[in-house]
Amino acid sequence: MRAAQSGLSLVVAGVLVAGCSAGGPAGAGSAEAEGQGAGETTAVTITLNWVPYGEHAPFYYGVEQGIFEEEGIDLTIQPGNGSGNTVQQVAQRNTDFGWADTPPLVNAISSGMPVKSVGVFLQTGPSSVEFFADQGITEPADLVGKTVGGTPGDAMYGTFPAWLELNGVDPADVTVVNVDAAGKIAALIEGKVDAIQGFHHDQAPTIEEQTGKEVEALPFADFGMNLLGTGLVAHDATIAENPELVEAMVRATSRSFLAAAEDPEGAVAAMAAGAEQAPVENVLSAQLETTLGLLNLDGAPAPGANTDQQWTDTLTFLSENTDFEGETTAAEYWDGSFGEGL
Repeated sequence: MRAAQSGLSLVVAGVLVAGCSAGGPAGAGSAEAEGQGAGETTAVTITLNWVPYGEHAPFYYGVEQGIFEEEGIDLTIQPGNGSGNTVQQVAQRNTDFGWADTPPLVNAISSGMPVKSVGVFLQTGPSSVEFFADQGITEPADLVGKTVGGTPGDAMYGTFPAWLELNGVDPADVTVVNVDAAGKIAALIEGKVDAIQGFHHDQAPTIEEQTGKEVEALPFADFGMNLLGTGLVAHDATIAENPELVEAMVRATSRSFLAAAEDPEGAVAAMAAGAEQAPVENVLSAQLETTLGLLNLDGAPAPGANTDQQWTDTLTFLSENTDFEGETTAAEYWDGSFGEGL
């Protein structure tokens, strides 16, 4: 799988060494941690943005390697059904933490959900248009006259017209066919559409495995539109009542991503052994490899550490180019204090 003009580089930092035990109660889905002593852990749940794929391997590796346990966390990883649904589960306190994409998260917060990001990890967004290599598509202008499958309500669907305009393409010259999230891959494989909107680090290896055909992509980030990607989400009450647990979760997740970057084969093996519904290992490996590039380890202090400017840029773009009507102040959506010590 090749993403056009990706230009992403990966500088693997040394794994951060830290150890602390989370104290106090976690969210509604967690066991009580009061009176927790040395070596004891708090039961914590995280709900993913989707069913497990390679991006999630660091969580399974962190559990296997004892990283979460060292931080006082007994982690249970749960599959998700889209970032919007995951954010809602956090808001309803059905899960302690969520792993969700930033555009759906900020829309949820602007609608009144009491949640915040506590650190985005994919600092290069994975949104893209994907297609078979034999289509001969190399730039957005090549989409003119094509049919593109998209799912109403997701981040890519809402930003796709603005991305086309940024690249000098009239959105009216590209036909968007509405397809549910679970059916996009099939729509491309069966030739019902020429291309699909999707996360290239996830779907492209899956499509190649199913068809034996090379898949290419036009990442939005390579053509003028980089929005912050997926990261950790917590309930406002959890942040206020148990900041030690949130700090431990952010730190453990950051350490796990760095450890996976050091040993991607080990991370893939851990996920293959620990995750139900996981893709086959060669697909997992390709998905994780691309994910590690999206961490931007050569340009960020550590996985999960963001800057106010990154958030402002994402929020301003959404405000100016989509139907997002929320505030553009980063602190409304993101608590950056947990990434300061990474």
